[in-house]
Amino acid sequence: MRIINLSFLLQILLLPTLTRGGCESGQAIQDAERSRAIPIKLIAIFSILITGAFGVTIPTLSNFLPALRPGRKLFFTIKAFASGVILATGFIHILPEAFASLTSPCLSPTPWRSFPLASFIAMLSAIATLMVDTIATAYFSRSHDGAVTDEEKVVGMDGCTSLAELHTHATHGHAHGIVAEGGGEDLIRHRVVAQVLELGIVVHSMIIGISLGASDNPSIIKPLVIAICFHQFFEGMGLGGCTVQAQFKLRSIVTIILFFSLTTPIGIAVGIGISSVYNKNSPTALIVEGVMDSIAAGILIYMALVDLLAADFMNPKVQNNGKLQLLINVCLLLGAGLMSVLAKWA
Repeated sequence: MRIINLSFLLQILLLPTLTRGGCESGQAIQDAERSRAIPIKLIAIFSILITGAFGVTIPTLSNFLPALRPGRKLFFTIKAFASGVILATGFIHILPEAFASLTSPCLSPTPWRSFPLASFIAMLSAIATLMVDTIATAYFSRSHDGAVTDEEKVVGMDGCTSLAELHTHATHGHAHGIVAEGGGEDLIRHRVVAQVLELGIVVHSMIIGISLGASDNPSIIKPLVIAICFHQFFEGMGLGGCTVQAQFKLRSIVTIILFFSLTTPIGIAVGIGISSVYNKNSPTALIVEGVMDSIAAGILIYMALVDLLAADFMNPKVQNNGKLQLLINVCLLLGAGLMSVLAKWA
Protein backbone atom coordinates (compact mmCIF):
# COMPACT_ATOMS: atom_id res chain seq x y z
CA MET A 1 0.00 0.00 0.00
CA ARG A 2 1.50 3.31 -1.04
CA ILE A 3 2.03 6.15 1.44
CA ILE A 4 -0.66 8.83 1.30
CA ASN A 5 0.30 11.75 -0.92
CA LEU A 6 0.16 14.89 1.22
CA SER A 7 1.44 17.47 -1.26
CA PHE A 8 -1.98 18.94 -1.97
CA LEU A 9 -2.74 19.08 1.75
CA LEU A 10 0.50 20.92 2.46
CA GLN A 11 -0.37 23.48 -0.22
CA ILE A 12 -3.65 24.16 1.56
CA LEU A 13 -1.82 24.60 4.85
CA LEU A 14 0.39 27.25 3.29
CA LEU A 15 -2.60 29.46 2.37
CA PRO A 16 -2.05 31.63 5.47
CA THR A 17 1.26 32.77 3.96
CA LEU A 18 -0.73 34.80 1.44
CA THR A 19 -2.46 36.91 4.09
CA ARG A 20 -1.13 40.26 5.15
CA GLY A 21 -3.81 41.82 7.23
CA GLY A 22 -7.47 42.21 7.97
CA CYS A 23 -7.75 42.27 11.74
CA GLU A 24 -5.06 44.16 13.67
CA SER A 25 -2.57 41.80 15.28
CA GLY A 26 -1.90 44.08 18.21
CA GLN A 27 1.31 45.87 19.24
CA ALA A 28 4.14 45.24 16.82
CA ILE A 29 7.04 43.13 18.04
CA GLN A 30 10.21 45.18 18.35
CA ASP A 31 13.19 44.43 16.12
CA ALA A 32 15.25 43.44 19.18
CA GLU A 33 12.76 40.71 20.07
CA ARG A 34 12.74 39.45 16.48
CA SER A 35 16.53 39.18 16.59
CA ARG A 36 16.42 37.25 19.87
CA ALA A 37 13.74 34.92 18.50
CA ILE A 38 15.71 33.75 15.44
CA PRO A 39 18.36 31.69 17.34
CA ILE A 40 15.60 30.08 19.41
CA LYS A 41 13.74 29.10 16.23
CA LEU A 42 16.89 27.57 14.74
CA ILE A 43 17.45 25.58 17.94
CA ALA A 44 13.80 24.52 17.75
CA ILE A 45 14.22 23.17 14.21
CA PHE A 46 17.10 20.88 15.16
CA SER A 47 15.78 19.84 18.58
CA ILE A 48 12.32 18.96 17.22
CA LEU A 49 13.86 17.15 14.25
CA ILE A 50 16.11 15.05 16.50
CA THR A 51 13.49 14.22 19.14
CA GLY A 52 10.84 13.37 16.53
CA ALA A 53 13.19 11.18 14.50
CA PHE A 54 14.46 9.45 17.64
CA GLY A 55 10.96 8.77 18.91
CA VAL A 56 9.59 7.32 15.67
CA THR A 57 12.73 5.26 15.05
CA ILE A 58 12.97 3.52 18.45
CA PRO A 59 10.10 1.02 17.87
CA THR A 60 11.49 0.10 14.44
CA LEU A 61 14.64 -1.23 16.13
CA SER A 62 12.73 -4.20 17.53
CA ASN A 63 14.95 -6.61 15.59
CA PHE A 64 17.85 -5.44 17.73
CA LEU A 65 15.81 -4.84 20.91
CA PRO A 66 13.55 -7.87 21.42
CA ALA A 67 11.74 -6.18 24.34
CA LEU A 68 10.24 -3.67 21.88
CA ARG A 69 8.64 -6.30 19.65
CA PRO A 70 4.83 -6.31 19.36
CA GLY A 71 3.23 -8.43 22.04
CA ARG A 72 5.92 -7.77 24.65
CA LYS A 73 5.07 -5.96 27.90
CA LEU A 74 7.37 -3.02 27.16
CA PHE A 75 5.75 -2.55 23.75
CA PHE A 76 2.25 -2.36 25.28
CA THR A 77 3.51 -0.03 28.01
CA ILE A 78 5.22 2.47 25.70
CA LYS A 79 2.36 2.43 23.23
CA ALA A 80 -0.19 3.11 26.00
CA PHE A 81 1.83 6.11 27.21
CA ALA A 82 2.22 7.41 23.64
CA SER A 83 -1.49 6.91 22.98
CA GLY A 84 -2.28 8.99 26.06
CA VAL A 85 -0.06 11.76 24.69
CA ILE A 86 -1.82 11.61 21.31
CA LEU A 87 -5.27 11.64 22.96
CA ALA A 88 -4.41 14.66 25.13
CA THR A 89 -2.90 16.41 22.12
CA GLY A 90 -6.24 16.13 20.31
CA PHE A 91 -8.46 17.12 23.25
CA ILE A 92 -6.28 19.59 25.19
CA HIS A 93 -3.99 21.20 22.61
CA ILE A 94 -5.55 21.07 19.15
CA LEU A 95 -9.31 21.31 19.71
CA PRO A 96 -9.14 24.40 21.98
CA GLU A 97 -6.90 26.07 19.37
CA ALA A 98 -9.51 25.30 16.72
CA PHE A 99 -12.24 26.85 18.89
CA ALA A 100 -10.10 29.94 19.51
CA SER A 101 -9.42 30.42 15.79
CA LEU A 102 -12.98 29.88 14.56
CA THR A 103 -14.60 32.02 17.28
CA SER A 104 -12.11 34.89 17.00
CA PRO A 105 -13.53 38.44 17.10
CA CYS A 106 -11.66 39.01 13.87
CA LEU A 107 -14.24 36.81 12.08
CA SER A 108 -17.83 37.78 11.38
CA PRO A 109 -20.36 36.55 13.98
CA THR A 110 -22.22 34.53 11.34
CA PRO A 111 -21.52 31.70 10.89
CA TRP A 112 -18.31 31.51 12.94
CA ARG A 113 -19.69 32.37 16.39
CA SER A 114 -23.30 31.31 15.90
CA PHE A 115 -22.52 27.58 15.64
CA PRO A 116 -19.82 25.35 17.24
CA LEU A 117 -18.05 24.72 13.93
CA ALA A 118 -14.81 23.47 15.50
CA SER A 119 -16.46 20.54 17.28
CA PHE A 120 -18.74 19.92 14.27
CA ILE A 121 -15.76 19.65 11.90
CA ALA A 122 -13.91 17.46 14.41
CA MET A 123 -16.93 15.15 14.58
CA LEU A 124 -17.13 14.93 10.79
CA SER A 125 -13.38 14.29 10.68
CA ALA A 126 -13.71 11.40 13.15
CA ILE A 127 -16.60 9.93 11.14
CA ALA A 128 -14.62 10.30 7.90
CA THR A 129 -11.64 8.59 9.56
CA LEU A 130 -13.89 5.71 10.58
CA MET A 131 -15.15 5.40 6.99
CA VAL A 132 -11.64 5.49 5.52
CA ASP A 133 -10.46 3.02 8.16
CA THR A 134 -13.18 0.46 7.47
CA ILE A 135 -13.48 0.91 3.69
CA ALA A 136 -9.71 0.79 3.11
CA THR A 137 -9.33 -2.25 5.36
CA ALA A 138 -12.20 -4.05 3.60
CA TYR A 139 -10.84 -3.18 0.15
CA PHE A 140 -7.32 -4.38 0.80
CA SER A 141 -8.60 -7.46 2.61
CA ARG A 142 -10.62 -8.43 -0.48
CA SER A 143 -7.69 -7.70 -2.76
CA HIS A 144 -5.48 -10.04 -0.70
CA ASP A 145 -7.99 -12.87 -0.42
CA GLY A 146 -6.43 -16.13 -1.53
CA ALA A 147 -2.87 -14.86 -1.13
CA VAL A 148 -2.44 -16.82 2.08
CA THR A 149 -4.25 -20.06 2.85
CA ASP A 150 -5.84 -20.85 6.20
CA GLU A 151 -3.27 -23.59 6.84
CA GLU A 152 -0.48 -21.03 6.67
CA LYS A 153 -1.99 -18.71 9.27
CA VAL A 154 -1.44 -18.84 12.99
CA VAL A 155 -2.57 -16.32 15.59
CA GLY A 156 0.36 -14.95 17.58
CA MET A 157 0.32 -13.84 21.19
CA ASP A 158 0.22 -10.19 20.10
CA GLY A 159 -3.17 -10.70 18.41
CA CYS A 160 -1.74 -10.27 14.90
CA THR A 161 -2.14 -12.90 12.21
CA SER A 162 1.28 -14.23 11.19
CA LEU A 163 2.75 -16.99 9.11
CA ALA A 164 4.21 -20.00 10.85
CA GLU A 165 7.94 -19.55 10.76
CA LEU A 166 8.83 -23.03 9.53
CA HIS A 167 6.33 -22.94 6.68
CA THR A 168 7.33 -19.37 5.84
CA HIS A 169 10.94 -20.37 5.33
CA ALA A 170 9.74 -22.91 2.79
CA THR A 171 7.31 -20.77 0.80
CA HIS A 172 7.52 -17.06 1.58
CA GLY A 173 11.09 -16.29 2.50
CA HIS A 174 12.25 -15.18 5.95
CA ALA A 175 9.63 -13.74 8.31
CA HIS A 176 11.58 -14.46 11.54
CA GLY A 177 8.46 -15.16 13.53
CA ILE A 178 6.95 -11.74 12.98
CA VAL A 179 4.03 -10.81 10.72
CA ALA A 180 5.05 -11.36 7.14
CA GLU A 181 4.36 -8.95 4.30
CA GLY A 182 0.79 -9.33 3.06
CA GLY A 183 -0.19 -11.94 5.67
CA GLY A 184 -3.62 -11.63 7.22
CA GLU A 185 -6.36 -9.06 7.70
CA ASP A 186 -4.80 -7.74 10.91
CA LEU A 187 -1.65 -6.86 9.02
CA ILE A 188 -3.67 -4.93 6.43
CA ARG A 189 -5.52 -3.08 9.17
CA HIS A 190 -2.27 -2.15 10.91
CA ARG A 191 -1.04 -0.63 7.65
CA VAL A 192 -4.19 1.44 7.22
CA VAL A 193 -3.99 2.58 10.84
CA ALA A 194 -0.35 3.65 10.53
CA GLN A 195 -1.00 5.79 7.45
CA VAL A 196 -4.18 7.44 8.71
CA LEU A 197 -2.50 8.21 12.05
CA GLU A 198 0.42 9.79 10.24
CA LEU A 199 -2.00 11.93 8.22
CA GLY A 200 -3.54 13.38 11.39
CA ILE A 201 -0.16 14.00 13.00
CA VAL A 202 1.31 15.64 9.89
CA VAL A 203 -1.63 18.06 9.53
CA HIS A 204 -1.20 19.30 13.08
CA SER A 205 2.61 19.31 12.89
CA MET A 206 2.63 21.60 9.86
CA ILE A 207 0.24 24.04 11.52
CA ILE A 208 2.16 24.31 14.80
CA GLY A 209 5.44 24.54 12.87
CA ILE A 210 4.23 27.54 10.86
CA SER A 211 2.78 29.17 14.00
CA LEU A 212 6.04 28.75 15.92
CA GLY A 213 8.17 29.99 13.04
CA ALA A 214 5.97 33.04 12.46
CA SER A 215 6.01 34.04 16.14
CA ASP A 216 8.54 36.69 17.13
CA ASN A 217 7.98 36.58 20.88
CA PRO A 218 10.75 34.60 22.66
CA SER A 219 8.67 34.19 25.83
CA ILE A 220 6.04 32.32 23.77
CA ILE A 221 8.48 30.30 21.67
CA LYS A 222 10.56 28.77 24.50
CA PRO A 223 7.79 26.84 26.30
CA LEU A 224 6.23 25.94 22.96
CA VAL A 225 9.47 24.29 21.82
CA ILE A 226 9.60 22.15 24.99
CA ALA A 227 5.98 21.07 24.58
CA ILE A 228 6.43 20.25 20.88
CA CYS A 229 9.59 18.20 21.56
CA PHE A 230 7.75 16.23 24.23
CA HIS A 231 4.73 15.33 22.17
CA GLN A 232 6.72 14.82 18.95
CA PHE A 233 8.86 12.24 20.74
CA PHE A 234 5.95 10.26 22.15
CA GLU A 235 3.69 10.74 19.14
CA GLY A 236 6.61 9.37 17.15
CA MET A 237 6.80 6.32 19.43
CA GLY A 238 3.08 5.71 18.93
CA LEU A 239 3.41 6.02 15.17
CA GLY A 240 6.56 3.89 15.19
CA GLY A 241 4.74 1.18 17.12
CA CYS A 242 1.99 1.11 14.50
CA THR A 243 4.64 0.99 11.78
CA VAL A 244 6.28 -2.05 13.40
CA GLN A 245 2.94 -3.86 13.62
CA ALA A 246 2.24 -2.99 9.97
CA GLN A 247 5.51 -4.62 8.86
CA PHE A 248 6.12 -2.14 6.06
CA LYS A 249 9.01 -2.61 3.69
CA LEU A 250 12.14 -0.57 4.38
CA ARG A 251 11.30 2.09 1.79
CA SER A 252 7.87 2.72 3.33
CA ILE A 253 9.32 2.83 6.85
CA VAL A 254 11.90 5.43 5.80
CA THR A 255 9.18 7.48 4.07
CA ILE A 256 7.01 7.48 7.21
CA ILE A 257 9.97 8.46 9.40
CA LEU A 258 10.95 11.30 7.07
CA PHE A 259 7.40 12.64 6.73
CA PHE A 260 6.92 12.65 10.49
CA SER A 261 10.36 14.02 11.39
CA LEU A 262 10.57 16.79 8.79
CA THR A 263 7.03 18.21 8.79
CA THR A 264 7.33 20.41 11.89
CA PRO A 265 10.87 21.68 11.12
CA ILE A 266 9.77 22.52 7.56
CA GLY A 267 6.75 24.33 9.00
CA ILE A 268 9.05 26.33 11.30
CA ALA A 269 11.30 27.26 8.36
CA VAL A 270 8.27 28.40 6.36
CA GLY A 271 7.05 30.40 9.37
CA ILE A 272 10.43 32.13 9.69
CA GLY A 273 10.32 33.05 6.01
CA ILE A 274 6.87 34.63 6.24
CA SER A 275 7.12 36.11 9.76
CA SER A 276 7.38 39.67 8.44
CA VAL A 277 4.13 39.45 6.46
CA TYR A 278 2.18 36.77 8.30
CA ASN A 279 -0.78 37.98 10.35
CA LYS A 280 -2.20 35.17 12.44
CA ASN A 281 -5.31 37.27 13.14
CA SER A 282 -6.30 37.72 9.50
CA PRO A 283 -9.60 36.03 8.56
CA THR A 284 -7.97 33.70 6.02
CA ALA A 285 -5.30 32.51 8.48
CA LEU A 286 -7.84 32.00 11.27
CA ILE A 287 -10.24 30.01 9.10
CA VAL A 288 -7.56 27.78 7.55
CA GLU A 289 -5.86 27.08 10.88
CA GLY A 290 -9.16 26.53 12.67
CA VAL A 291 -10.51 24.12 10.07
CA MET A 292 -7.26 22.16 9.78
CA ASP A 293 -6.88 21.98 13.58
CA SER A 294 -10.45 20.67 13.85
CA ILE A 295 -9.75 18.00 11.23
CA ALA A 296 -6.51 16.97 12.94
CA ALA A 297 -8.22 16.80 16.34
CA GLY A 298 -10.97 14.52 15.00
CA ILE A 299 -8.44 12.19 13.38
CA LEU A 300 -6.16 11.94 16.41
CA ILE A 301 -8.97 11.47 18.94
CA TYR A 302 -10.52 8.69 16.86
CA MET A 303 -7.19 6.98 16.21
CA ALA A 304 -6.09 7.18 19.85
CA LEU A 305 -9.34 5.76 21.24
CA VAL A 306 -10.29 3.22 18.57
CA ASP A 307 -7.19 2.04 16.72
CA LEU A 308 -4.55 2.39 19.43
CA LEU A 309 -6.07 2.07 22.89
CA ALA A 310 -9.09 -0.15 22.22
CA ALA A 311 -7.07 -2.54 20.07
CA ASP A 312 -4.35 -3.00 22.69
CA PHE A 313 -6.52 -2.93 25.80
CA MET A 314 -8.80 -5.65 24.38
CA ASN A 315 -5.85 -7.78 23.28
CA PRO A 316 -6.11 -11.27 24.86
CA LYS A 317 -2.58 -11.01 26.19
CA VAL A 318 -3.54 -7.86 28.11
CA GLN A 319 -6.93 -9.21 29.19
CA ASN A 320 -5.32 -12.31 30.70
CA ASN A 321 -2.63 -10.41 32.60
CA GLY A 322 -3.90 -8.30 35.50
CA LYS A 323 -0.52 -6.69 36.23
CA LEU A 324 -0.02 -5.70 32.59
CA GLN A 325 -3.57 -4.34 32.49
CA LEU A 326 -2.89 -2.14 35.52
CA LEU A 327 0.47 -1.03 34.13
CA ILE A 328 -0.85 0.14 30.77
CA ASN A 329 -3.78 1.93 32.42
CA VAL A 330 -1.33 3.83 34.62
CA CYS A 331 0.85 4.62 31.59
CA LEU A 332 -2.18 5.86 29.65
CA LEU A 333 -3.17 8.22 32.47
CA LEU A 334 0.44 9.34 32.92
CA GLY A 335 0.88 10.16 29.22
CA ALA A 336 -2.43 12.02 29.00
CA GLY A 337 -1.76 13.80 32.30
CA LEU A 338 1.73 15.02 31.42
CA MET A 339 0.59 16.27 28.03
CA SER A 340 -2.35 18.04 29.67
CA VAL A 341 -0.05 19.75 32.19
CA LEU A 342 2.04 21.11 29.33
CA ALA A 343 -1.04 23.00 28.13
CA LYS A 344 -0.40 25.44 31.01
CA TRP A 345 2.66 26.77 29.18
CA ALA A 346 1.96 25.89 25.54
